[in-house]
Amino acid sequence: MTQEKAETRGSWKFSNAFWTANMVELLERGAYYAVFIAITLYLSDVVGFSDIEAGYVAGIFSAGLYFLPTFSGAYADKIGFRASVILAFSLLSVGYFTLGFLPYKATVIGALLIVMLGGSFIKSIITGTVARETDATNRARGYSIFYALVNVGAFAGKTIAYPVRINLGTLYINYYAAGLAVVALIVSLLFYRSSHEKGTGKSIREIWQALFALMKRGRLVVLIILVTGFWMIQHQLYASMPKYIIRTVGAQAAPEWYANVNPLIVVIMVVFVTELMRRKKAITSMTIGMFIMPISAFAMSLGPWLAGQTGASISFGFFSLHPIAVMMIVGIIFQAIAETFISPRYLEYFSLQSPKGEEGMYLGFSHLHSFLASLLGFISSGYLLDKYCPNPDTLTEAEKLTAYDHAHYIWYVYAAVGLVAAVSLVVFSKVTNYLDKKKALQQA
Repeated sequence: MTQEKAETRGSWKFSNAFWTANMVELLERGAYYAVFIAITLYLSDVVGFSDIEAGYVAGIFSAGLYFLPTFSGAYADKIGFRASVILAFSLLSVGYFTLGFLPYKATVIGALLIVMLGGSFIKSIITGTVARETDATNRARGYSIFYALVNVGAFAGKTIAYPVRINLGTLYINYYAAGLAVVALIVSLLFYRSSHEKGTGKSIREIWQALFALMKRGRLVVLIILVTGFWMIQHQLYASMPKYIIRTVGAQAAPEWYANVNPLIVVIMVVFVTELMRRKKAITSMTIGMFIMPISAFAMSLGPWLAGQTGASISFGFFSLHPIAVMMIVGIIFQAIAETFISPRYLEYFSLQSPKGEEGMYLGFSHLHSFLASLLGFISSGYLLDKYCPNPDTLTEAEKLTAYDHAHYIWYVYAAVGLVAAVSLVVFSKVTNYLDKKKALQQA
């Protein structure tokens, strides 16, 4: 057997560290998404923030989770991935428990900061482990497995979140998340052994220098900004959708389960799409996904139109759904398909840019698009909800009769964002191809 055939045959084989990292990632995602799907409901209905205030708090929390890996990843490089993953799940256990036990404005801010810090370690450690435990023959497949398991965790977390919210209350979702974090901590203590040992790490000054160096790479910065348009729409599953559905359909609606359509479709399709697009350029795969996203947001806006055609309920045999819920699910299906074209290739691209020994820090940079999308997505959502889909507790009985007539306008805004981002990515691709060809001719 030739070496090439041996490498191809072994390209689906991974180390114990790879699989352990993915298992604890699954648990962490289950905890995180159970809390995150209800974060704005929790902040408004339990803690007492307004929609706009909740948008700012949730947006800063989510943004911090994507910005801090730049720094916590470097610290993980310094102390070793094993010590870092134990620290991370310790912080997550304390943070989630505090959200449930002390649901007050001041304490909630502190608890969210603790969860933010713990979660930021996980984002850099696990993606860094995948990078270290794979090579050129199996890296794309390794990231597709990682991304599939992330979505299994997200699916499980949101599945449990709905009955917990309905039967116990939104508050108790935090205790469920704390339990998963404790289990992940135990698994990490017993089984996590990474090939990444502690080293010199980077100073804060060096991290900022690396970040500024990244900012000088114009193409990469533009790509981060353009992909932000995709993630702004994706974040609406958590920023806008739960309140939109509950306020227009009713308290018994299940936005947690509707959101689960996303990871379900991703798990089913991500490996297939990755293999389908394996020989295509990353930019080609991402462009396809970007053009699917505005279709997703537009489909979500069609619920009131469908209700005018079918009435207040559509039967599917054993169950029925409100037309607004039906179109939300259709939109989420399109969103998930777009995600399979974009996210794995984006992570693969960044992993190939990581300098040896700096995977934790450099892969933290890959989350900068979600940092921007969190701030822009959640904060804009707060204002849009306040204008088009306000909290019923702030309305008189007369106002409630017409308050939600234009709630679907929210999705027009995000469809426009997605379309602008998709067209801009095409322009970006053409310009960079032209510049590359011109440079090649000059060097010939």
